[in-house]
Amino acid sequence: MKIILFAIITASCNFLSAQQFKNYNQAIKLEKISIDMVAMEGGTFEMGVEASDNSRNSNEKPKHSVSVDDFWIGRYEITWEQYDAFVYGKFDEPQFESPSKLKEMGIDGVSGATSPYVDMSFGMGKASYPAVNMTQYAAIMYCKWLTSKTGVFYRLPTEAEWEYTCKKGKTDQVKDLKNISWYEDNSEEKYQKTGTKGPNQNEVYDLLGNVSEWVMDQYSTSFYANSPKNNPWNVPSKLYPRVIRGGSWKDTANKLCCTSRQGSKSKWKRRDPQIPKSDWWHTDAPFIGFRIVRPKIQPAQKEIEKYWLDAIVDYGMN
Repeated sequence: MKIILFAIITASCNFLSAQQFKNYNQAIKLEKISIDMVAMEGGTFEMGVEASDNSRNSNEKPKHSVSVDDFWIGRYEITWEQYDAFVYGKFDEPQFESPSKLKEMGIDGVSGATSPYVDMSFGMGKASYPAVNMTQYAAIMYCKWLTSKTGVFYRLPTEAEWEYTCKKGKTDQVKDLKNISWYEDNSEEKYQKTGTKGPNQNEVYDLLGNVSEWVMDQYSTSFYANSPKNNPWNVPSKLYPRVIRGGSWKDTANKLCCTSRQGSKSKWKRRDPQIPKSDWWHTDAPFIGFRIVRPKIQPAQKEIEKYWLDAIVDYGMN
């Protein structure tokens, strides 16, 4: 009888857990914005391309087997409306979770971005258009702000999670790229409103084109080729280069691919008049934005603390 009862309880708990892992909309305390999140069941996939594939770059090779855990990923790229809530937000205590809850999230304080000194949209549109020109550091700090507002750990995706999302949704198997992407051929030399092209098979929008997207990793060809199999993350060790994925409105079609990889460049701050140059803004990167991830299993406090530290190494050195 006890064995049967235990089996029933276990089955019920498993069923409940499965039911809870579904798409949802994240409301944000004292804000008018919310963020749509898509549940991505983890699994094993082939990252990269075959060494013999002459149509792709060497930094996308070789193809190698990688496994990722369950996670949620943003349905859309973070928009200006969502990002400006952080840039121009209030940072008094009532805005955030309790100090004890923040401690659980590895957070001892939250700071806001410096206000931009020019219109960082360059007149291409705000509101529901994708936010751009932020540094990877700023994208990470947005995640920290969001974590502090919701009590749920949010971060950037790893390269592996980003590519898994792209491939699982068969994003670059669409016959006509123009159906799902904004790029050089159809963008009219500017980014477009998020979600105005078709989604991939998992209902995730704009993975290819519109704006390239920050991920968590240091850019490296050697790590990519020899990465750990489970949940790889090339932890940053220096400021440049960090990885962006997906291609943008200004890119040619060949850069819009699930395996396409690019590294960040210091010249994206060349027109920044500030001394020292801003940790928050890349004045010359109106083609870079980001989307967010939430791991299904929230990491322990120490792991989260380490993430905040590892992810921002060398910022402040420009």
